Amino acid sequence: MVRGPFMRAHLVQLDIQWEDREANCRTVDDLLATTDIAQGDLILLPEMFDTGFSLNVEKTSDRDEWTLGYLRGLAARLGVWVQGGRTVAGTGGRKATNRAPVIDATGQLACEYHKVHPFSFGREGERFRGGERVETYLWGTGENSICVAPSICYDLRFPELFRLQVLCKAECLCLGANWPVARQHHWRALAIARAIENQAYMLLVNRTGDDPHLSYGGGTLAVCPRGEVLGELADEEGVLSVEVNADKVRRWREAFRALDDIRLISNDGVC
Repeated sequence: MVRGPFMRAHLVQLDIQWEDREANCRTVDDLLATTDIAQGDLILLPEMFDTGFSLNVEKTSDRDEWTLGYLRGLAARLGVWVQGGRTVAGTGGRKATNRAPVIDATGQLACEYHKVHPFSFGREGERFRGGERVETYLWGTGENSICVAPSICYDLRFPELFRLQVLCKAECLCLGANWPVARQHHWRALAIARAIENQAYMLLVNRTGDDPHLSYGGGTLAVCPRGEVLGELADEEGVLSVEVNADKVRRWREAFRALDDIRLISNDGVC
């Protein structure tokens, strides 16, 4: 069946197995098997859901497009949209890119966002280069459709990226992450702030468990355009399913027109 007038997003929080693509895809399948999914829904997966946050790009790069093929097959099989993650090797001596591919409900690649902000504190910049543009896609059909912008993990700390997304008409901001438990309180606070300041849905999916270097606290959550938390997971594996209604975004933006007061200014070289 197809739901309406709202749509549903399913945020898949998993304990990612280190550099094991097949095991992680099996876990995603198992978690979704017990989830109430309808055609046209949106599935969100964490950053590098297939390998974990590994800098070993020689092993983790999706050179054979195995991960991309899995995502396309998942979308086509369930008739849903999927926002995933993968590593793509660089060419011509360039560094790799950390990407969030978005697959439409027919299994076609709708867009692919390249993470703009490599996590320098975690040495990501040594192996990955930053992307240079925002991406958006239209999820749904007709009046129920909503403009979505993907982002990845460390991007959450840079509000100017999300402002650019909103200036590109985004109404729902979807972020996949490997966010460590040591800074979990930042995760939640920044998520709510991004939703409030952009008057947009903020859907964030994190991983849980441990890798060889860090521990992760989960905390996958969804925030509405007014800043209210719609749902939240603890640190266990699971799927957070939430309703998304484009009309609620538009009515709130019409009632409280803060975005109309955006001013883009220059400091003329003065800091």
